[in-house]
Amino acid sequence: MRFRQVLPLIGALFSLYIIWGSTYFAIAIGVQSWPPLMMAGVRFFSAGVVLMLWLMLTGHKLPPRRQLLNAALLGVLLLAVGNGAVTVAEHQHVPSGIAAVMVATVPLFALCFSRLFGIATRKIEWLGIAIGLAGIILLNSGGSLSGNPWAALLILIGSMSWAFGSVYGSRIALPSGMMAGAIEMLTAGIVLLAASLIAGEKMTTLPTLSGFLAVGYLAVFGSIIAINAYMYLIRNVTPAIATSYAYVNPVVAVLLGTTFAGEMLSGMEWMALAIIIFAVVLVTLGKYLFSPRVVTAPCDSSKSS
Repeated sequence: MRFRQVLPLIGALFSLYIIWGSTYFAIAIGVQSWPPLMMAGVRFFSAGVVLMLWLMLTGHKLPPRRQLLNAALLGVLLLAVGNGAVTVAEHQHVPSGIAAVMVATVPLFALCFSRLFGIATRKIEWLGIAIGLAGIILLNSGGSLSGNPWAALLILIGSMSWAFGSVYGSRIALPSGMMAGAIEMLTAGIVLLAASLIAGEKMTTLPTLSGFLAVGYLAVFGSIIAINAYMYLIRNVTPAIATSYAYVNPVVAVLLGTTFAGEMLSGMEWMALAIIIFAVVLVTLGKYLFSPRVVTAPCDSSKSS
């Protein structure tokens, strides 16, 4: 693979590893002065409008209907359900670092859905899933999530939706370039704002400056930049590599949460974090670290010419 091909992959992975790792902290700041569904809706709708306007002004056209609908569906699965669930959970006082640890299960679910789509899996990957499930059970048996099971379930549902969308998105026709991300964000923004209206969310006071800055950061860096990087990855690499950010994000999120937000993790939660990250590494890199044994058939000299 040439350097010009490797460089975009490295840039995309870096964006997901660092930027998405910091979005959990930004969400925690934002939901202090925003209703959760409304904040997520404003984030994605504003990012989608800005990106779509830029694409239209630079000569891009809307894609064929099938590709447009596929991108809209991914917007619901990945952003509206996947990210919306995390935003609501953090509004219910789930620490940002713990939310990131729960979302680290995405590659485990992605492997399960890959099997449904006929993608070959190996025993080492299923071992990783078993270890990851043990980590999830440990994480929910004590600490922040033990007293908030509905928030834990919400994040798991969001993670499963994100994983399914990631696998499905790698197997369907999508708009080229950044058009896919623009359609996804617009769709997610509309769905989340509608959900906010149905849920009866209302702004009682104007969001704080930090609340506005958090939404701006999430819209520009967490959405426009990182989501387009993710769309690039699911088109060009396997779902396992595309979701490998999941074992870096928790570390970034925990460091930010403990350093700047005063979040504390118990010993059990640290152990669960280590177990889940180990499981995700096993699932993501197992096929490369433990290559299958090659069996060479003996040569039959009587058949040689």
